[in-house]
Amino acid sequence: MASNSHPHPWSPLQAPKHLAKKLSLDPKTLSLASSDFGHINYETPLAVFEPTSETDIIDLIKYSNSLPKPFTIAPRGQGHSTHGQGLTHDGVVLNMNRLSDSRNGSEIVVYDEYVDVGAEQLWIDVLGATLKHGLTPLSWTDYMYLSVGGTLSNAGINGTAFRFGPQISNVLELHVVTGKGDLVKCSHVSNSELFYGVLGGLGQFGVITRARIALEPAPTRVKWLRLLYTDFSEFTKDQEHLISFHEKHDTSGADHVAGYILANLPPPRDVSFYSEHDLPKITSLITQYGIVYSLELGKFYDNDSQSHVEEELANLIKGLKFIPTFLFEKDLSYQEFQNRLQVDIEFLKSKGLLDIPHPWMDLFIPRSRINDFNEGVLKDIILKQNISVASIIFYPMNRNKWDDRMSAVTPNEDVFYALGLFRGCFDKKELEASEAQNWQILQFCKDTGIDVKVYLASYKTQLEWVEHYGSKWELIKERKDEFDPKRLLSPGQKIFN
Repeated sequence: MASNSHPHPWSPLQAPKHLAKKLSLDPKTLSLASSDFGHINYETPLAVFEPTSETDIIDLIKYSNSLPKPFTIAPRGQGHSTHGQGLTHDGVVLNMNRLSDSRNGSEIVVYDEYVDVGAEQLWIDVLGATLKHGLTPLSWTDYMYLSVGGTLSNAGINGTAFRFGPQISNVLELHVVTGKGDLVKCSHVSNSELFYGVLGGLGQFGVITRARIALEPAPTRVKWLRLLYTDFSEFTKDQEHLISFHEKHDTSGADHVAGYILANLPPPRDVSFYSEHDLPKITSLITQYGIVYSLELGKFYDNDSQSHVEEELANLIKGLKFIPTFLFEKDLSYQEFQNRLQVDIEFLKSKGLLDIPHPWMDLFIPRSRINDFNEGVLKDIILKQNISVASIIFYPMNRNKWDDRMSAVTPNEDVFYALGLFRGCFDKKELEASEAQNWQILQFCKDTGIDVKVYLASYKTQLEWVEHYGSKWELIKERKDEFDPKRLLSPGQKIFN
């Protein structure tokens, strides 16, 4: 548990009247803002600010800058960080959700080639609004009930990233309030240093208030497949083959490529995909081999392509080395597919599993070391220790779909893999065991020279951040000096605070 005890440098009662009336000191509001989805770190802010306009955010930041001892400001969307990245002690939490109150119906405005979206909006609502016009964003995050500003501050990835890059690669323009209180419209060609800095910038350089996201014509349905493997080399070889068809308009390729590790643990109750009839068969395979690899493939289609989607799908999986009797297929609407996790989330919610600690860990692993990672981590640590993990994702992405001018960092190889360990812990003992395992995995990578990058990182020292950013560190520092010189924004990341 994290906490600080130094004296308060500032009181919300001292704020100018127009700001004070939007600063909440309500104990329940403060309590909600003192933790996040992780339920591991706790930091109580001095106040929660409820802005109803960009002007409110500008005024708050400028007011803090004017003080002899400025207070820190932590923007908060859905509070879905897991290790306190969105918290602040002795500062103000900026509740971005209240911005919707002032939009007057302009929260999501759809045009022919892009959509303008308030940063507080949820991706599920962006999907619903664009589909009404037969359009869709190109890149997604798996969980749709996250805010636009939240995912763009990190990267935003799922099985579409191999083709279109992360969500940050599909942004055309942003409105940002910098750490100095300046409202700036920025893009690739205008105020580009701020644009590239904020995308994947972990909230360090400014508060995103609006984003312009690229659109394309939306498919109507999806062929959703899962193919099981017991051979790791065949599994990764097939994944990499599928992501090699990555041109934006290559209709012969897959549209979504992901993967899962099914270890000899209680099998995940994947109610969104497998039927009750499938699960015993899969459990038996896991029991026999200890670890099974699941390749997930999505093929999008519409009325025009419906007549030949089966043929395209057959060509896609022809030559793949999965176990022939372990191919599972579903057909569902595009909207259902994008929101596919919600079925599982509702199940977890019904069991009270969303309100417990979640020591999640996400890694980017260089392609050249995945076999070492499989042997040393997946088999020797995760499988042998048998500490409960709800879900393990594992899939490759193409580095050329990421823009290195942005603040996000990846391994320096053409192909790298995303690993996600998603867990929930019922007690302190489970939490300590899970966090110890996370540390052991990182230590193994360090000891064996596997240059992983932690996605959604939660480091405690600046030295760790310097190592994380590598050659980008000087650029990150320069951007901080330029756009947030007093180190006000997103202190919970512990990069500069």
